[in-house]
Order: sequence, then structure tokens, then C-alpha cells
Amino acid sequence: MVIDKPAGIAVHADARTTKKDVTVADLVLEYDKKLLKVGEPMTIEYKGEQIKINRPGIVHRLDRETSGALLIAKNQKTFLMLKEQFQNHTIKKVYKAFVYGHVSDPKASLLTGKRGIINAPIGRSPLDIRMWTAGRGAREPVKEAITEYIVLNRFTDSKEIKLNQNNKFSYVEVYPKTGRTHQIRVHMRYINHPVVSDPLYRGSNEMALGMKRLALHAYSITFRTPNGEIKTVESELPSDFKKVIKTYLAPTPTFQ
Repeated sequence: MVIDKPAGIAVHADARTTKKDVTVADLVLEYDKKLLKVGEPMTIEYKGEQIKINRPGIVHRLDRETSGALLIAKNQKTFLMLKEQFQNHTIKKVYKAFVYGHVSDPKASLLTGKRGIINAPIGRSPLDIRMWTAGRGAREPVKEAITEYIVLNRFTDSKEIKLNQNNKFSYVEVYPKTGRTHQIRVHMRYINHPVVSDPLYRGSNEMALGMKRLALHAYSITFRTPNGEIKTVESELPSDFKKVIKTYLAPTPTFQ
């Protein structure tokens, strides 16, 4: 099944969640307790203790503040099949995001068409254990990470004539080819266009566009079902995305 995850809910428990937090994993088990036997649990170390975290049917994850399509397996055979698709990078994911600044049009090439490509390995940040970084400075082990993108629109939230990084924004569609933690967020910062209102990677940029959370949405996911059918499931843009589009991107009506 594919669920439409809202922003603000963690996919499963981790070191940041509390006993009061309801996670996607909790809701999955509420839907069907038999799914507890599906998937692979994860073990983390917290305050010197090894803690086992159940991930019923969960094949991949979205950050807490990311909304959108999340794929869940309903039996172990499907879980293993989907896991293999993720490992082989045959599952296609499309994200939409608002980022700071006007992103330049990528140079067209036979390899990427009109898509921009960010090919920069990702490793832990040497400055903050919560963060990851791309390129130089990343702590070993670093892993290959490739992200492609197109620019859907460029806009400003200001009527001022003088534009700067504080009032210029872009609406982008992003295609991660690998699945590293925080990959899109790290790579967009790497090209100096961090995701709007990102609590970790926006740097000195202020929260903007009325987005009170990370402006990243998992718009669609394409995968192969156990019977060999190729499925694409889309998640409708959430209300905060629609509001930004209506406020800043909708064409101004003309009257005759």
C-alpha cells in the first residue's frame, strides 16, 4: 500500500521521538497488527542501551517534516521484493520543493536532457551529528549520491525592485537516483539553494513563504508490484504548498 504521510509525523521511533509521539509505524499496526511480522526491525543505541525499533512493512522513509507518498509492504515476500528494487535503484521517486534563490536552468546534455545533475558523495557532517554534508569535509564513510532536478518556476515574495537571496525563490522538481539520508536537502544546499524553512540546512536564510516546515513533498513513487505491473502513485500537493502556489505563482487574472 502507499500512504499519504502528512508533515510533522515520524515514520518510526528514533532517538528524537518520545512515548507520546504517534508514528507511521504505530498507525500501520493500528491498521493491521499482522504487519508487525513484516519488514526488518532496526537497532539503535540510546544512552548506552541497545533499543529495538519495529518498522512494520516500512521499506523506506521520509523525514518527519516531509509530506507525501510512502510505500509500505503488506507481507514479507513483497517487502523483500521492494527492498531489492530500492537497492537496485529501479524505484523512481519524484519530489517537489521550494528552494531559496533563483536556480539557473541546467545545461542540456545527451546524458541528462534538460535536467540538472548533482553528483556529490554524502557523509556525516564534522560539525553536527544530526547533519550530513556533500563533497569536501564529509566524514568517512562517504557514499555515492546523485540527484537530478528541473526548475518549474522562479518567483519572488517581494514587490521590491532590488532582488536578493532573501526574496528570490524557485519551485523545483527533484529526482533522487540514490537514497541517502537527507539527500535532497544536502544536495540543494550543496548548490547554494537550500530547501525553504529547512531547520538544519537553510543556514542564515530565514523561514519563508509562510512555510512553517521543511518545504519538501514526495510527489510520486513508481514501483513494480509482485505480479510484475508497474505502478505510479501520486500524492496530491498539501495545503501549504497549494497556498504558496496560489499566492506567488498563480497567474494574475486579466479583465476586458
